Amino acid sequence: MKESNTIPADIAALSFEEALAELEKLVKQLEDGKAKLDDAINAYQRGALLKRHCETKLREAQAKIEQISVGPDGTISTKPFGP
Repeated sequence: MKESNTIPADIAALSFEEALAELEKLVKQLEDGKAKLDDAINAYQRGALLKRHCETKLREAQAKIEQISVGPDGTISTKPFGP
């Protein structure tokens, strides 16, 4: 199975919460095991794209978060959050 690096426009337009909700729905459908093979494969492929979209959204959010620190002299500054 060839994996594309591009996210389809309909998935790219989703918010993190919308993509996560759809991913959870697909997982439940796959866990039920009642889908036809082709439908299950399509659901798995879409789920993989939704997962990648959610991971991208999380990385973007993490890059925006800043850590506020107070220096010994009381000055307040910010720095990127991370290890």
